[in-house]
Amino acid sequence: MSKGIFITLEGLDGSGKTTQIKRLADWLALCGRETVLTRQPGGTVTGDKIRELLLSSRSTSISPMTEMALMFADRAQAIAEVIRPALEAGKVVLCDRYTDSTEAYQGGGRQLGSELVLELHRIICGGLNPDLTLLLLPELEPSLERARKRNQRTTKDAGPDENRFELEEEAFHRRVWEKYHEIACREPGRVVLIEGALSIDEVHERIVQAVEKKINVLK
Repeated sequence: MSKGIFITLEGLDGSGKTTQIKRLADWLALCGRETVLTRQPGGTVTGDKIRELLLSSRSTSISPMTEMALMFADRAQAIAEVIRPALEAGKVVLCDRYTDSTEAYQGGGRQLGSELVLELHRIICGGLNPDLTLLLLPELEPSLERARKRNQRTTKDAGPDENRFELEEEAFHRRVWEKYHEIACREPGRVVLIEGALSIDEVHERIVQAVEKKINVLK
C-alpha cells in the first residue's frame, strides 16, 4: 500500500484556494492517486456545525480564545474522523486550511501569538503535521475584495452567511498576511509559498511542481 500523503492549502480569504484544491484533486486522480478532500472548519457533521457558528456574521460575541478553542475542537474531530483514517488507507488528503490558519488568524489576526497555537496543536493534533503546505498569498487588497464580493453573492443567493472574518478591518487581515509570511520563513521545508499576481493556470502549475516533488520524495 502506498504511503498516505497529507497536503494542506493555506492562504488569505479570496486567494483562490477552493479553485486550486479542486484542480489539484483532478490532477491527482489522473495520476491514479485516491484523494480525500476536506476543509477546516467543517468536513464532518460536528465540524459543519462549528463552521456555521464561527463564520456567520451573526456570531458577534465570540471571544478570541473561544474562537481558537472551537477551531481546535473542529480539527480534533476532523483528524479522528477523516484525516487519520484516510492516511492510514494510503490516500492523499487535501485539506483546505489546518493549524497554519489558526496561527495566522487567531495567533496573528487576533494577536494571541504563535506559542499558544503551536502548543495546542501539539496536544490536540498529536503531532500530525502536513507533509506539504501550499500557501497562496496574492496581494492583500485584491484578495480581500474578491472574498467579500464572493460572500455577498453567496448570501444574496440564499447561501450560507460566512462573512464574519471578511468584515474585520484591514489591519486584522494585514496581521494575518504577515503571520503567514512568518510561517513560510520558519518552515521552508514544508511550506511552499506562491505569491504575487499570478493567473489560475500559473498557480496550478506551481502547485503541481511542488506536489510532484513531494510525492517523489515520499515514495
